[in-house]
This record gives sequence, structure tokens and C-alpha cells, in this order.
Amino acid sequence: MTGRDELRTDGADADLIGGVPRRRIVIASMVGTTIEFYDFYIYATAAVLVFPSLFFPKGNPTTALLASLATFGLAFVARPLGSILFGHFGDRVGRKATLVGSLLLMGIATFAIGLLPTYSQVGLLAPVLLAVLRFAQGLALGGEWSGAALLATETARPGKRAWAAMWPQLGAPLGFLLANGLFLLMILWLGHSAAQPDLAGPFLSWGWRIPFLLSAVMVIIGLYVRLRLAETPVFVRAVERGERVKSPLAEVFRGSWRQLIIGTFVMLATYTLFYIVTTWALSYGTAKRPPDGKGLGFDYVAFLQWQLIAMLFFAAMLPVVGRLADRFGRRATLLVVTAAIMAYGALFGPMLSPESGSQTTMLIFLIVGMTLMGLSFGPMSAVLPEMFPTNVRYTGSGISYNAASILGAAVAPFLATWIVSAFGVGWVGLYMFGAAALSFVALLVMRETKDAPLDTEPDQVLI
Repeated sequence: MTGRDELRTDGADADLIGGVPRRRIVIASMVGTTIEFYDFYIYATAAVLVFPSLFFPKGNPTTALLASLATFGLAFVARPLGSILFGHFGDRVGRKATLVGSLLLMGIATFAIGLLPTYSQVGLLAPVLLAVLRFAQGLALGGEWSGAALLATETARPGKRAWAAMWPQLGAPLGFLLANGLFLLMILWLGHSAAQPDLAGPFLSWGWRIPFLLSAVMVIIGLYVRLRLAETPVFVRAVERGERVKSPLAEVFRGSWRQLIIGTFVMLATYTLFYIVTTWALSYGTAKRPPDGKGLGFDYVAFLQWQLIAMLFFAAMLPVVGRLADRFGRRATLLVVTAAIMAYGALFGPMLSPESGSQTTMLIFLIVGMTLMGLSFGPMSAVLPEMFPTNVRYTGSGISYNAASILGAAVAPFLATWIVSAFGVGWVGLYMFGAAALSFVALLVMRETKDAPLDTEPDQVLI
């Protein structure tokens, strides 16, 4: 069967791609990204709750926390490298095989973290092994997103690409809910206190390992689903036309560098928003109030519960914006959403100041932020792939996506913390405004990709 035969949309084959139902394809993309983000997020939670106490030398707790967060940050260095590595094979070998490889790498690394010896058992070898495995997680996630997005977009019905591409995006909020929800249940069940951790207690003795070890079950499910898929017909036809290139990385920088820059800055506001509302907000919201600190002094467990509530709004917005992006276009939809994110920056001062901040205002702040996050994040798995030609699509979309993670995710919490200390919380809103403004400009420069053909040669792609 040829690639053209696989795209038949008449009769009984209307919902089949290479004999595989479209429904199974989008579910497979969502299941895979959910597992990958679950694995990624459980490390983020453990980096604050567990690793400072168990994997780093005793002494200054602040130093231990910073060291733990440094290993967390390794993943953001690894993600662009992962997009290059897996992008190479995704554009050379195919989307299906590469997605299986990224899922396996993530699953093995996460499961292995759950088996690691602690600092008290093996000394400095413990944090070294932890850092290596965290780096492997970053590599895997760097390759996962592009492949899942391409799997959904390249098999979508005409005019329904944003709707199809929305499904792998659901993996982010679902993975967050699973990871943080499970850790919250473990904390409540085992009676762990984040303020006064008990090294001999059940949570730090063995309980923290359970979320990591459970990833093995989830990976097996993900592999079962993904191994039943067929290669995307768009990639098959590109191979038939002899369009594969020896070095997708060199080719994307040679012929698609403008798309790389535009795509990176289009994603900037999304990444900055997410890590401001999750990582920074958690640290600021649970830090002591003045004069003892510069936070809001909320309970850690309560704050996690608020974040989980807000994450439901994130997930709920993805189907909404998928429909909007297919009807009104990606560019128009994202311009409106990005303008709303710019306006959101004005809420930081009145809602988060120690004088006026309350549980209610904090919850509203989180809900509004995660609602905007869903509206911003949803179209990205359609927008970025649509910018690049078939033979470098995996590599190009992956680099743009993960380069934005360095500019937004990696630095946003640290910059926001410094801004609060130096100028006050209202200026964090100005920082959010600036990041969104850069994305707004990138969207103005970007052409609409709603009707751009995915079955493209390099000179046919819209910039």
C-alpha cells in the first residue's frame, strides 16, 4: 500500500490511516505525552520535597535545595539536545519508531530514579546518578513532544488539524494532575510535613519511590498503544519522493532559520506563563509573609490542592481552543489570547501583594493563569509543525518548542524570585507582560498556517 492509498477518505476507509483508526492515533499521542509529562513532573515535585534531604550533603538546607533544583534544571539543557537527537531519527527513520524510543528512555530513567541509593548509602555517587537520570529525562521529553504533535497533525482530517493536535497537548495537564495528585495523596497518607521533614518517616524512607516505580506500568501501557500504530502517510510520501536529508539539523538551520526564530518566540509567552503560575507561584505562595519573608505564607498542601483545581481549567480549555483555532485560524486566536496574557500581568500587584493576598485571590489568580495557559498551549502542536517542511518537521518544531523552554521555563522562576526581592511582586507582572509582548510581535510577523499543506516540499512552506 502506498502513502497515497493510506490517505483515502472514501467509504469505509474514511477514518483509517494505514488500517489504523484516527481515534486510536490521537489517543496514542495523548497517552504517550501524559506518561512523559507525568515522569517529568514527579521529578519536579521530588526536587523540592525529597531530594534536598536524601541526595545532597547535610548542612545548609537552602544549599541542598538549590543543588536539587540545579539537577531539575539539567532537563532544560537536555531538552533541546533531545529535540536534535530524536528529531534526526524522526525525520530520517520515521515518527512511530522515534516516539517508541523516547518513551522507553523516559520510562527507564524514571523507574531507575525510584531505585537509586541515597547520599547516606553511597555518598556523592547518589547526586551524580540522579543528575545523569534527570538529563536522560530531558532528552526523552525533548524528543517526545514533536513526535506526538506530528503524529496527530499529519494524520488529521482536512480542516481539523488543530482539533487533532489538541489531544497530545492534554498530556501536559493530565501528567501534572497525576504526578502532583499522587504525591499529595502520599503526603496525606503517610503524614509527611514539608516544613519539618522526618528522615526516618515512611514518606522519606520508601513512600517517595512509589510514584517513580509506578511509571513502569504506565510505560508498558504506552508502548502497547504506540506499537500498534502505522507510520504517518505524510512521512511515507516524503520518503517515496526521495526528500529525506542526511542531516535534518543542518538543513533546518540552512533553509528554515526564520521559522525557528519565529516559532521559538511564539512559544515564549506560553512557557513563561506556565512556570510563573506553577513553580514560582508555589515558592512565593508558601514562603513566609513579611517581615520574616517575602511571600504569602500559605500551607504547602493547601497550595498544591489549589494548583490541581486550576489545572482542571487548563485541561478544559484545550478542546475549546482547538475548535477556535480551526475556525478562526491559529494566528488570530493566539493574538487574542496573548493580548489577554499581557493584561493578566496587571493582576499580579493587587492580587498577590502580602497586604491584599488571600486564599481566594490566590485561587482566582491560579485559575485565570491556567485558563490562559490552556488557550495559549492548545494550538501550538498545530502551529509549530505547520511552519516546517516534511523532511525537517520533527527537528524544526522540536528545536523551536524546546528553545522556548530555555528562554521561558528555565529562567522565569529565578527571574521572578529576584524581581520580587528587588522591586516587589507587581513587577513580576511587568515581566510577564514583556514575555507576552515578544510573543505578540512574533505572531504579527508569522503568517497564518491554518490552510498550509503538510505534505510539503521545502520551498512550499509558509513563514
